[in-house]
Amino acid sequence: MAYWARVTLTVAGALVLLLAAWRVRNILLLVPVAAVFAVGLDPQVRWLQRRRLSRGWAVTVILLLSVGLLVLFGWLVIPAAVRQTHELATHTPDYLDRLQHATGFLGTLQQHYDLAQRLKATTAQLPSFALKQIPGVTASAGSIVFNALTVTVLTIYFLAGLPRGQAAATALLARQRQHADRNVRILEESLGRIGGYVSGNLLISVIAGTLAFAVLELLGVPFAAALGFWVAIADLVPSVGAMLGAVLCVIVALFSSGAHGIAVAVYFVVYQRVENYFILPRIMTKAIDLSAPTVIVTLLVGARLAGLEGALIALPIAAAVKVVIREVWLVGRTTPTTSTPATQPVDTTGHTASAPR
Repeated sequence: MAYWARVTLTVAGALVLLLAAWRVRNILLLVPVAAVFAVGLDPQVRWLQRRRLSRGWAVTVILLLSVGLLVLFGWLVIPAAVRQTHELATHTPDYLDRLQHATGFLGTLQQHYDLAQRLKATTAQLPSFALKQIPGVTASAGSIVFNALTVTVLTIYFLAGLPRGQAAATALLARQRQHADRNVRILEESLGRIGGYVSGNLLISVIAGTLAFAVLELLGVPFAAALGFWVAIADLVPSVGAMLGAVLCVIVALFSSGAHGIAVAVYFVVYQRVENYFILPRIMTKAIDLSAPTVIVTLLVGARLAGLEGALIALPIAAAVKVVIREVWLVGRTTPTTSTPATQPVDTTGHTASAPR
């Protein structure tokens, strides 16, 4: 009875812990996300340390650079967005009046559907609609800001203490005498794969932002630099980041002209196919040693299981799992060894010589 009581209590305790973890899964997912960022930024911190900076000051420099990039983005985007919004609100009556007297295609739509009157009614209802949406938008924005701050703080702590944590893990694995070398090798290679994932993701974002800036500048779309910056930042987010960057660019291009909006939309549709099926698999294949189909399927599965956080940590987990499988189960088993029979010397008469005693 005592044995079965212990088994029952153990199972019940495990179920309670699993239930509690499931209820706070959104918060628990932020921990591996911050750990991935910390491991990915560690090479840059070590580079600064080699320039005679302490670990703390190196982490501080990385943090200040990140904040500086965000401030630069806000300086490029926010004043222009406020100015354009004010101009749009000021000239809205003129736009509606022009629509009422428009000719051609817009004039035909105005006659059949009374677009000007519908737009006036919609504009009048916008303030009340915005007031109704404020609580939901505020809650969503607050959740996003909380998650971003949590990941930032955890990343700073993990980045500052990463050498100590790695040394402790190495010492713990080295105490297992039977497979000490293999376990340490697995740890070091897994950390290297995670760092390669973050570096590869940054490279893809730089490519996306640079090409978007070039296309927008070529078409004459306003705020091309700010929009290219936005595309690069948004592309860091797997799955949905590319769409977020494209939508804003298309909206701004439509305010410039309809042809520009269509051209920008076509560009992003084509580029996303190229990035998802050519650029991303090729870069990630070299960075984390995963095949192109594995990269695509892993991202889709991670996003489906755990949303944005799952997409962020799916590839590092898959890379680490591959290292473990290769080192634990596949080493020494992929190429079977064959023994060659020993040959005996033959004398000049053609008879087999006897082995010396």
